[in-house]
Amino acid sequence: MSEKVLERHEVPKEDTWDLEAIFSNDNEWEKSAESLKSKLSEMDAFRGKLGDNAETLYQALRKQLELEEQIGLLYTYAHMRHDQDTSNSFYAALQDKAYGLVSLLNQKTAFVTPELLALEETKLNAFIKEKKELSLFAHMFDQLQKQKAHVLSNEEEELLARAKEVLNASSQAFSALNNADIEFPSIQDKNGKDLQITHGRFISLLQGKDRTVRKKAFEAVYQTYNSYKNTFAATLSGQVKGDIFTAQSRRYESAREAALSSTHIPLAVYDQLITTVEEHLPLLHRYVSLRKKCLDVEELHMYDLYTPIVKDIEYQVTYEEAQKEVIAAVKPLGDEYVQKLKKGFEQRWVDVQENKGKRSGAYSSGTYGTMPYILMNWQDDVDNLFTLAHEFGHSLHSDYTRSTQPYLYGDYTIFVAEVASTLNEALLHHHLIQTLDDKQKKLYILNYFLEGFRGTVFRQTMFAEFEQMIHERSESGEALTADDLTSMYYDLNVKYYGPDMVVDKEIGLEWARIPHFYYNFYVFQYATGYSAAQALSKQIIEEGQPAVDRFIEFLKTGSSDYPIEMLKKAGVDMTTSQPVEQAMKLFEETLKQMEELMES
Repeated sequence: MSEKVLERHEVPKEDTWDLEAIFSNDNEWEKSAESLKSKLSEMDAFRGKLGDNAETLYQALRKQLELEEQIGLLYTYAHMRHDQDTSNSFYAALQDKAYGLVSLLNQKTAFVTPELLALEETKLNAFIKEKKELSLFAHMFDQLQKQKAHVLSNEEEELLARAKEVLNASSQAFSALNNADIEFPSIQDKNGKDLQITHGRFISLLQGKDRTVRKKAFEAVYQTYNSYKNTFAATLSGQVKGDIFTAQSRRYESAREAALSSTHIPLAVYDQLITTVEEHLPLLHRYVSLRKKCLDVEELHMYDLYTPIVKDIEYQVTYEEAQKEVIAAVKPLGDEYVQKLKKGFEQRWVDVQENKGKRSGAYSSGTYGTMPYILMNWQDDVDNLFTLAHEFGHSLHSDYTRSTQPYLYGDYTIFVAEVASTLNEALLHHHLIQTLDDKQKKLYILNYFLEGFRGTVFRQTMFAEFEQMIHERSESGEALTADDLTSMYYDLNVKYYGPDMVVDKEIGLEWARIPHFYYNFYVFQYATGYSAAQALSKQIIEEGQPAVDRFIEFLKTGSSDYPIEMLKKAGVDMTTSQPVEQAMKLFEETLKQMEELMES
């Protein structure tokens, strides 16, 4: 680990994403933004006229898509420029301009949905029959009809569109505080040298062998969050209240129902995830006991959760080595998939290195007409190897979708998003277990799988339970104070990790650093997506080409079908508890495999 965090201008060009492929420079972005702004008023000509005739309806919808596609390019460039250095005030302003354009477009097009829903179904069908090009919108029309009870009048829709920028303020404030303003102290490593803690380094430090360093890093990070806990409580409370305001405005019974209805996911999927995972918490407790035994500690603390329990092993992976491993791992998906992956490395989809001010974590981004970009904060470890495979799963999903579907359906819902990414991780795990000869490294990967499962299924479900709790508390009129949030979160950790874990008081503050709590009931889909991915990866490995064909077709579908139906066609039914049960069985089998290998 380098002691110095690079400034953005010090990062080699080959390790940065090629945003110039979107706009060659910032001036080009400004010209495009001004051009788009002048075109927004063109939507006014269609207000109140969508029911006049088929041609007017088609031209209005085509104009809306044209404007949305252009604004997608502007927003993507601006937010990614900002994310590469969140301390850069110019790009912060550029991102604000992009948000403003999105808000203006939402205002100008707010009349479309209410007017579409006002059309009689027989009239709409007649329009489609008269103007065959309108058949493109058939699935969209069907989705709207299912949402009819929650769509408001033109004036009310426009008011909500105007409010969207204000409702995003809490999330933006959290991002600015967490990524740009908050600073962690330096700690001393085992050699007595000062090491600055960053978001990108935090987990790497917790994965280290030196328990004293782990403890120092853990306490330093959460002591820092404790200093800002009231501010973070205010931003999270503001986000929750915004979710509730939008849900109540649209006549939903809860914010959770509103969030899931947008992708037509039954509430039972959410409920049975929490129920099924809680029924299997003894498996997590068994893993915690194994971890305590392997680390040979009298007490197992929260800062002991990330360090590998396989001793005396150095398992570093450079970015160049990671590329080779990921390429080899996805070969079961076929030559076309592999070639697309290689193209991503060659064409600078990935922003590789951490630099000062860069947004923490990793993601896949881009929009229709751009590369499916990836943000990383690379550290030479196995976690980053799997993260790279994960994000390329997202990006290749985007690539297949955008190259197959028209713009209208050229994206995919959050519910299916985690399937493609987690399937790549599953294939990587299978590849490493099959090819590694070193017993210690194989144990390391088995432990990595168990730890990944803990983080993706158990932990994300705990997040989902916390998110449901805080929304329900706010919906009942109770305040979300820093102390209440910390207490609720602490108690959940006690329940999930069981009797062999010392749940340090600091972990109660972890809610303050989790960005996904600002994503409006997003996190449960990590766990459901993981479960679906494990089932699909098993089919691909065991069945071969038929399963591959189903999966590639799934990647191409975009949003042209309902997510539950897409997954059924791919081979899993998420309306049942079976995928989660299967995932739990896999966790138990892997846990047993590791226990036996450690005894051999």
